[in-house]
Amino acid sequence: MESHQPTKSWSIHTRPEIIAKYEILERVGSGAYSDVYRARRLSDNLVVALKEVHDYQSAFREIEALQILRNCPNVVVLHEYFWREDGDDDAVLVLEYLRTDLATVVKEAKRDGRGIGVGEVKRWMIQILCGLDACHRNMIVHRDLKPSNLLVSDDGVLKLADFGQARILLEHGYVAAYNGPALYEQNPVNPENTFHPPEGFTETHNSCQEAYEIQEQGTISKEEYFRQLDEVKAKKAVDETDKETNFYDGNASCLATCSTSDIEDDPFESSYSYEAGEGGDNRQGCLTSCVGTRWFRAPELLYGSIDYSLEIDLWSLGCIFAELFTLEPLFPGTADIDQLSRIFNVLGNLTEEVWPACSKLPDYNMISFNKVENPIGLGACMPNLSPDEISLVKRLVCYDPASRATAMELLHDKFFTEEPLPVPVSELWVPSTRSGQDEDTPGGWNEYDEMGSDSDFEDFGPGNFTSTSTGFSIQFP
Repeated sequence: MESHQPTKSWSIHTRPEIIAKYEILERVGSGAYSDVYRARRLSDNLVVALKEVHDYQSAFREIEALQILRNCPNVVVLHEYFWREDGDDDAVLVLEYLRTDLATVVKEAKRDGRGIGVGEVKRWMIQILCGLDACHRNMIVHRDLKPSNLLVSDDGVLKLADFGQARILLEHGYVAAYNGPALYEQNPVNPENTFHPPEGFTETHNSCQEAYEIQEQGTISKEEYFRQLDEVKAKKAVDETDKETNFYDGNASCLATCSTSDIEDDPFESSYSYEAGEGGDNRQGCLTSCVGTRWFRAPELLYGSIDYSLEIDLWSLGCIFAELFTLEPLFPGTADIDQLSRIFNVLGNLTEEVWPACSKLPDYNMISFNKVENPIGLGACMPNLSPDEISLVKRLVCYDPASRATAMELLHDKFFTEEPLPVPVSELWVPSTRSGQDEDTPGGWNEYDEMGSDSDFEDFGPGNFTSTSTGFSIQFP
């Protein structure tokens, strides 16, 4: 795959507005669209991560999402950012510095032969679910969940990171208007309605309890939740036909080198655009299927769907949970077609019997596989696990997106209230270094590598090509 190299000739070390506030210590990550440096804030010696993002849209998405989620204890903290109004310089995000990630936890546990105890697995899961629930309550779809994007602090706190591919599906006003699941709020207006995890969450994120505000109508069923989401999305697409969403309409006279801590009017405040127009996404609600990392990519994305929602994160979540249990990736495909083949060998072919709407996927009639007569099932991929553990993954790794359990539902699953209980965060084993990587792309601090549909048919072996009225069809053995 062709590497996308930054076109900037200058270095972050030469930017006076940054070096006046931060001492840059070392570069800790580098990807196609960003470079990350460990730095020290001069005012108080706090160690931070400076993420220099070379892609305008990625920077916009990450800043916007992190500002909405700024009070979530399981999402990485954005301290401030530097953004030049004229666009000549790349955005620099000042993030909290987290030394390791869940990929390293898995890799080191496997290498050392220690494994990850069930109580530890439950605690990691709860933290991931709290972070993802905050995203989905704010109608933010992450679109690139994987172990290396789940950063871990020295004291065991896990935080979702790398929101460069994230999408904000609704504006705050629209979410509030339809009285669905409540937004993530800094100061709940009615503490009596605060979300309390089920009994057995001993020491289970008191901060998570305090931070969630759930209105009574927030307990609607999953079906109603997504039905209302679809209605609001459709209404918004109509209402915003004439609204410019590429950038903000705020104060255009900001100083060219200011940071958000230096200005009163934050250009990203209240700019919650539905969809940016880059990479196939647009404000009418069309998304792109070229998102995420292959091993964790939902089947609808592999079939080219541009009409998906929060559920793609839930498939990724199931793959992550399976890897926590087994210390092995669930579907380690070498190419997109191989990825589908591995999924079919486990779950069986994707048909209208298991997901009635699957035939509407853009590439469904273009790519076909021989029938898998005896799919092995998820249980065979997770030997020696209990029925409850396998069931948890099955609730996420299923073809029909509407059948996938939400993060909120899983947080209330009895799995987390039964012995062995989740261990305290302070008892989690945290690696001393960051060395884990999933698949073939850098993660965590090294994101924005292009991992879209790879046009990789030739890598999978022979296939039968057939001309059709709409183009062609490819059948794989």
